[in-house]
Amino acid sequence: MKLGARMLKTGIAIILALYVAELLHIPSPVFAGIAAIFAIQPTIYRSYLTVLEQIQGNIIGAILAIIFVLTFGNHFLIIGFAAILAIIIMVKLKLENAIRLALVTIIAVMSAPTEDFLQFSAIRSSTILLGILSSFAVNLVFLPPKYETKLFQGISDVSEDIIKWMRLSTRFASEDQLLKKELGTLKERIGGNNQLYSMYKEERRYFKKSEYSNARKLVVYRQMIQVNQKSFDLLKLQHRYKNILYELPSALQNSTREKLDYLLSYHEQLLQKFIGRVPQEFELFNENIFNREQLMNAFLKEIKNNEVEDEFQPFHLMHILSAIVEYEEQLEHLDRVIRIYQKKHHKKL
Repeated sequence: MKLGARMLKTGIAIILALYVAELLHIPSPVFAGIAAIFAIQPTIYRSYLTVLEQIQGNIIGAILAIIFVLTFGNHFLIIGFAAILAIIIMVKLKLENAIRLALVTIIAVMSAPTEDFLQFSAIRSSTILLGILSSFAVNLVFLPPKYETKLFQGISDVSEDIIKWMRLSTRFASEDQLLKKELGTLKERIGGNNQLYSMYKEERRYFKKSEYSNARKLVVYRQMIQVNQKSFDLLKLQHRYKNILYELPSALQNSTREKLDYLLSYHEQLLQKFIGRVPQEFELFNENIFNREQLMNAFLKEIKNNEVEDEFQPFHLMHILSAIVEYEEQLEHLDRVIRIYQKKHHKKL
């Protein structure tokens, strides 16, 4: 199991919470350590939102606990009823993420000694607040995430693997079982890149510097992920309809392979252009090489002259043609957004 930054930050937050509690001679410092666990988040922006929710949960839990103890006592059944009411209130207020901390606060406060109860309640709820703030401080100071680097690397790696498998598939050189397994892995990795994009977007929302350049960069990364999705969809179709593609006339096979090879090279060069390895003024796409109309006419001719027994083959071929055209359109759009971004703000990763 790999030790991630979040695990390390959680440990540091617990140490900080316990240390400060001991330094301030706060009784039952363990509650600060417990609270620190709940507030650690993968991004600073999420940590900020979590802190606001956890503070509200802590206040609601403390108020309910005090009311129930002063009214009904602190029998374990009373603690359970208070917890149920707290959950209902938190759900109504859409503070579901802070429910667990609110329950910790209720248990901590309602289990306080009856003598000087209000004083102990204030101390314990403050101790939990200390744990929340310790986690937020750790998120701000320690191990700042580099989501942009991770995001681009994730997109680049997925693109490289999809391109590799597409080149094999167009030559009917891929092993079916390996490709089937790889398709599942690629789907998960694309989902992971979407999560990284969300985290990176949240960080850009938190840090307001260079707002316009960051907004343009977000558009570029979003389009890169979209291109990966379209190329993945095309790879799935190649795998699913491998037999149909294999039965196509050799001339159409060769023409399709050449055009796909051109698109795959175009895809690779766009990633290199974004990081500055290809000059900005260099035009990557050549309509004469990838002639969309010529490709469509060739497929339509094959569909019209269809003589196979499979009545669904024309629909499958149209599906494949549509996927190729969509992939090409998304690549051209990526080219445009990269060009716009580099004109306004060019900086190597």
